[in-house]
Order: sequence, then C-alpha cells, then structure tokens
Amino acid sequence: MNTNKQDAGNDEAKVTRTDVQEYLTFSLGDEQYALDIMSVKEIRGYEAVTRIANAPDFIKGVINLRGDIVPIVDLRIKFQVGEARYDEFTIVIVIQIHERMVGIVVDGVSDVISLSREERRPPPEFGVGFDSRFLVGLAKLEDQMVILVNIEALVTSEELCLLDRSEEITDGTV
Repeated sequence: MNTNKQDAGNDEAKVTRTDVQEYLTFSLGDEQYALDIMSVKEIRGYEAVTRIANAPDFIKGVINLRGDIVPIVDLRIKFQVGEARYDEFTIVIVIQIHERMVGIVVDGVSDVISLSREERRPPPEFGVGFDSRFLVGLAKLEDQMVILVNIEALVTSEELCLLDRSEEITDGTV
C-alpha cells in the first residue's frame, strides 16, 4: 500500500510539472511581454542588418548568423509601442519556429518566469476593433501585468510571411 501512495504522489508531481510553463520576459516601451522559453535560441545585441527592398517598416532586414540568414523583426514597430532606437542596449531575441530562425528586436530582456495554468489568464475580448491573435494571455507578475505573446502565430502570420503557412500552427492556448 505504501507503494501506491508513493505512486500517487509521483503522479501529482508529474501533473504539477507539466502544468508549469517557462517564459522569457522582455520589455517593449513601458510594457512587459513574455514568450515561451522553448522557442528561444539565443539572445544577442543588435547589429547592422541588410535591408530588404519593399519590406514593411517592422521587418528591419536580415543578418547572417553563423551561415543562417535570419530575418529581423522589430516588435516595437509591429506592436506600435516604445521608440525604435538602435544602440548598444538594443536586444535581439533569436527564436526558432518550425526549423526556421527569426530575430525579434526588443527594448530589453528581463527574466525567465515559470507560470502555472492558474496564473495564466486568457486574453481579454475587445471585439472586432482589436486583433488578439498574437496573444496567448496575461499573467500578473508582482504588481505588473505581463502580456503573453503567441510568437508562433506572429511569425507565421500573413503580414510577416516569414514561414510557410502550410506548416502546422499550434494555437498557443493558455
């Protein structure tokens, strides 16, 4: 019987571990955002990019990262938050989605946080005037709200066209 109690305790621990997800938090303007840490390949300083003709303003260009051509997207411009300055403090988070790397420009990287399912809230419904497809949800971190970004939906969106739409897209549910 003791074995069964130990097994039951182990099952509860497994459920708890799988219920917690880790996020990398970053800032855009005055707001805190977070994305699934499993998509992060590396964090690096901003470097000069090769501009692409006729690309939208938020696609800054591409860089050569150890032989891989990586498009660079400035989330400050895409989400219309913060001032897009490029200096020694500008950060690029290189993410990998479906075997493809993309760099996203942010104001700063804050921390890695662990959130349980109970700590994650679904995005609010704003109606047709607001596009929430790039949001997974919200979480309260100390005295501030953190916006959880569905980075896969953003990178595979028609606006960015950075990945083949025929690839399977996860819904990023909370």
